[in-house]
Amino acid sequence: MHKHIGKKQRIISENIIVLTSMNRDNIKIIRSAKRKKTIQAKMVDSKLWIYLPSGLTKAEEQKWITTMIEKSENQKRRQKLNSDGLLQKRAKELNKEYFNGVLDFDIKYVTNQISKFGSCTPKTNMIRISDRIAKMPKWVRDYVIIHELAHLDNPNHSRKFWKKVNQYKYAERAKGYLIAVGMIDE
Repeated sequence: MHKHIGKKQRIISENIIVLTSMNRDNIKIIRSAKRKKTIQAKMVDSKLWIYLPSGLTKAEEQKWITTMIEKSENQKRRQKLNSDGLLQKRAKELNKEYFNGVLDFDIKYVTNQISKFGSCTPKTNMIRISDRIAKMPKWVRDYVIIHELAHLDNPNHSRKFWKKVNQYKYAERAKGYLIAVGMIDE
């Protein structure tokens, strides 16, 4: 029996409930006796196909179905956030304003940063910004971008690093905002 359980809960197979914005018509479960360990999901004609080993318990199936749906939804959200180029454009503007345009970098939103608002790998010039930052006020996003850009010059949190970051006029306000929403410690 398939029925709606709650706002984001759906039964997609006998005794399997998942939390998702998708409905069971958008999900197809394929169980295979040939599959022993691997679990895979892919989009086929606007439907998420999830491939599972047939020997899983109902609890294991539910865990993997939920995981694969979350991964698929995260991938869609990440693609949508990065598709318009606005993050890259804004970072280039801030690079020009605060760093004289000398920094070379790639920047993108990611969905796997839970406790951090951003991260930077100076060795590869890659900056990753938590997708949660996209919903925050512009002045907070700008602070996070400047903070991560500053790591390209100063890979640690030295005095020189903070001097550069604090040139941003809303730095203290943005830090307070991030503390209030629980993304950084005081």
